[in-house]
Amino acid sequence: MPAVVSIILSKSVSDIEKEVQALGKKKGKKMKISIPDEKIDGKGMVQIGGGSGFIVDDSGIILTNKHVINEPLVTYAVVTSDENTFEAKIIASDPINDIAILKINPKEKLESVVLGDSKNVELGQTVLAFGNALGLFKNTVSRGIISGLSRSVSAQSDKTSKPQELRGLIQTDASINPGNSGGPLVDIFGRVIGINAAVVSGAENISFAIPIHTAERDLEDVKKYGHIRRPIIGVRYITLDSLMKSKFNLSVDYGALITKEHFFDCAVIPNSPADKAGLKEWDIILAWNKGKITREKNIQDLLENSSIGETVTLTLLRKNKTFEKKLTLVERI
Repeated sequence: MPAVVSIILSKSVSDIEKEVQALGKKKGKKMKISIPDEKIDGKGMVQIGGGSGFIVDDSGIILTNKHVINEPLVTYAVVTSDENTFEAKIIASDPINDIAILKINPKEKLESVVLGDSKNVELGQTVLAFGNALGLFKNTVSRGIISGLSRSVSAQSDKTSKPQELRGLIQTDASINPGNSGGPLVDIFGRVIGINAAVVSGAENISFAIPIHTAERDLEDVKKYGHIRRPIIGVRYITLDSLMKSKFNLSVDYGALITKEHFFDCAVIPNSPADKAGLKEWDIILAWNKGKITREKNIQDLLENSSIGETVTLTLLRKNKTFEKKLTLVERI
């Protein structure tokens, strides 16, 4: 419990007023906002949101969700269980997964969690979820079981944000409420196996956590390189299934169809490994190192288990001809 923290987001009154005025201008009408004096602190800042996090290193390294800190023009503060407040700095955010790493600078060493093994969790296993429910009830703990493994969901932090696909998640029926995001999901020995991330709106106790081994890799990257590193091949694609086969009148119902998402996009990123290997729009990547690409195991999943500098063999389908290309993965910039 002492390692679980509250993350507070604050914004200046002047910045809030500017945003409201800009929104009004966009809608063609004047808009004003009135903020009660008691909501404004001595520095002219207003709390606009928050979430949970947990200390993974006694020097002040904290894990949370990327969507918790995904707000422009804000300052971040961390409040520990003993009510001490620290200014926080974002040191890294994962470009693929909903993970962020913060740093505070305490004068003394802090209590930190023990990270567990999320690769060997089992259905029905008892878990506990920690966090600050609704941003009001600090140090909340709820109990449940692991209800599912390797789940995939499309999640939004709010109605205006772009949906993000999250894969490989742990499903639990432990209650996770707004404000719990970023808190730890732990086993009965107190070892963290996941980061609380999302719930299904309108459902009863269907919640999801990001496996902790994903965050461990991020922590290792930051420690070694100073930032999170992820490999890419450099294509935009749609993962095929029987429905997509029918819609596009294709000859296969698996693989990744290389295609741009919008008119102004590039299907194959210039100077990327895919471009250098000669991949083209409308090619279908059938296999990755001989393994079929499917909805259950798509390119994103394969990249998650690959390394920068690794050479992979892609099996391609182009105009009814099948062939292979080798390419070397590079770091996502």
